[in-house]
Amino acid sequence: MIRGGALSGLILLLIALVTLLSLSAGQVWLSPTLVWHGLWSPGPHLSTLIVTELRLPRAVLALLVGAALGLSGGVLQGVTRNPLAEPGLLGVSAGAALGAVITIYFGLAERFAAAAPLAGLCGALAASLVTFALGRGGGTITLILAGAAVSGLAASGIALALNLAPNPYAADEIMTWLMGSLADRGWIQVSLILPFLLVGGVMLALTGRSLDALTLGEAQARSLGINLQRLYICSVLGTALAVGAATAVTGAIGFIGLVAPHLMRPLVGHQPSRVLLPAALSGALLLLCADIATRLIRFGPELRLGVFTSLIGTPFFFWLIVRLRKAAP
Repeated sequence: MIRGGALSGLILLLIALVTLLSLSAGQVWLSPTLVWHGLWSPGPHLSTLIVTELRLPRAVLALLVGAALGLSGGVLQGVTRNPLAEPGLLGVSAGAALGAVITIYFGLAERFAAAAPLAGLCGALAASLVTFALGRGGGTITLILAGAAVSGLAASGIALALNLAPNPYAADEIMTWLMGSLADRGWIQVSLILPFLLVGGVMLALTGRSLDALTLGEAQARSLGINLQRLYICSVLGTALAVGAATAVTGAIGFIGLVAPHLMRPLVGHQPSRVLLPAALSGALLLLCADIATRLIRFGPELRLGVFTSLIGTPFFFWLIVRLRKAAP
């Protein structure tokens, strides 16, 4: 077991190195000298424009979204005591996707740049409220079932929008957005989601002590003075704010919230509160690495980030299921 501070420091160092690689990598490779010049030398230089207007906001967005997914995955796995839990479990991702798809369907995204993020956030909040209303008082199993029902309903709405798309261009735009990407995102998107990510992240980070108590069982957690209702509200609402805002800007990006906590848990022990910060940092690192890979792996058009994370995450998911079956009594 590695101490949380040492592990977090090591991940931060890796993030700094990978961020430098992210600022250098692309169709036009930049040397570290040019990257440094682009960051600190103002003026209409090509390297400055590439670094500050294209690659830096993309890297910042990857770090923010990855951290939100990793942190929410760690919290949800602790709340549900389900090792296969991830942010999409409560219907938040699907609700955010439906909200953004509605703006694309009606052409609002073209008229107003912030329409898709704001609608996606509203969809995430609505989905989380419905999930919590359906699952309130029934324990974690009921909450999971409610999330599955809300996810199915949102997926049906997305399929209906594709089926009734007014023209092939709208359908193509919806499909492209659903595949997830950080391409063509800038400082506007970062500024739009940052307040929601910060508020949601703080709410999720404050659940650590309650998650530790919940490992003993709901009755024991109540006897220790833990307000489970407050824990569920913070978990669901925090996930809605953080992951909903992220999904509304980047599209659907899966498996980061599932993989990041599992990678960190053996290194810090199985105490949920110790997993949260490393899971957030590793989620940021994983998504930034995945974004770099989409720029370097070429099969014609740029590989979409959501597609790449699914291709990499699915084998991990299968391996996790097999391991859980072997460990089952």
